[in-house]
Amino acid sequence: MSADTLSIRQAWNQIPSPSAAEAEFERFTGKRMERILAIVVAIGSAVLGGQALVSALSTISRVDTPRIVLLLVVFAPLAAMLLACVLGRAVRVAAGCFAIAYVAALAAWPVVVDPAGKGAGDQPWIFFLVNVGVVAAMLAFPLWLQLTWAAGVPVVYGYVRLVEGGFSSEFWVKTAFDFSFTLILGIVIVSLGWMFRSVAAGVDDARGRAVSSYAAAAAAAAAEEERVAMAALMHDSVLAALIAADRSEGERARDLAVGMAREALTRLANTEAAVAQEGSDEPVATAQIVIELRRALSEQGVDAVVEERGGIGLIPGRVARALVLAARQAIGNALAHANGRGLHIVAEGRGDEGITVTITDAGPGFDLSAIAEDRLGIRASIFARMAGVAGAAAIDSTSQGTTVVLGWERT
Repeated sequence: MSADTLSIRQAWNQIPSPSAAEAEFERFTGKRMERILAIVVAIGSAVLGGQALVSALSTISRVDTPRIVLLLVVFAPLAAMLLACVLGRAVRVAAGCFAIAYVAALAAWPVVVDPAGKGAGDQPWIFFLVNVGVVAAMLAFPLWLQLTWAAGVPVVYGYVRLVEGGFSSEFWVKTAFDFSFTLILGIVIVSLGWMFRSVAAGVDDARGRAVSSYAAAAAAAAAEEERVAMAALMHDSVLAALIAADRSEGERARDLAVGMAREALTRLANTEAAVAQEGSDEPVATAQIVIELRRALSEQGVDAVVEERGGIGLIPGRVARALVLAARQAIGNALAHANGRGLHIVAEGRGDEGITVTITDAGPGFDLSAIAEDRLGIRASIFARMAGVAGAAAIDSTSQGTTVVLGWERT
């Protein structure tokens, strides 16, 4: 369907429901932020993990089974977390597994590893991953658990270091420094994650409110469009039937009037279907519009001419439908108020670029500004109908007659 003829109703139908918008659109910025955080964590963790792995392999012998098991307990979940962060899948599960596995391995370190002969300056490989455990918690857990990990992991780290050093004064000084640095860095990591997520959530909420406001406005506009379409449909159908009945002078004319009345009732009973028919956008030849206008004159028993000018082209079906219905209304007005005197119709096509339909009569004319607000014949059936397809309508009425010009141009 051409974007130029997209109606408010069709635009409303393309707006996602609130639940769909929540799942597919409104959390867009938050999802992007989670992806960015995962990539950054993957890069930093890969660097620190590589450093720890090199250090671990240099200290493990083939018969050192406890160290090998500890290495697998730490690095297998770490590798899974890095892979999940890169792929963007199951990040929370993998990061949570590593955060728990790392704390367990860190707590078991004094039991598994013999600390004899180690100085305060010697950093075992598992200590390189202290802050990796914190960023894993930042990816996996809610904020209160992130803060627990940011404070708890340095505490476990400090306790393990003191146990490893036999609580000697040399280890107390070094451990206090490492503990303070690790604690501060962990809190900074959690705070940055919270800040970035809060900003993303704010953007998502603002976008969600904007979508909701637009959806409400579109729904109101669609309802108004349907109301105008139904009102115009009622006016067109009933007025045409009444005019035909008023002008019926023979048996055939009366039968025609009865048929038009039945058609009007059918159309009123199937308003929704009629509105849907107006929405069809299949291309229509401008020559078909001329045929429809002549049919309208024949149905109402009018002896008038439809003059065809210009080149034949194709225009959108909705535009053709609106032109014909608006022209029918103008013809009905000419019959009702000018008794059809001097009725003349000109359809001027411009190939595929547009069309103009002009309806003139020699009646007494009227004052357009004096028409009451509740009279829908001109406002809904002509002006609103043409505006609904990005067309134009103009009415010039004097004491010598009335001219209605309906036009549409491809943009």
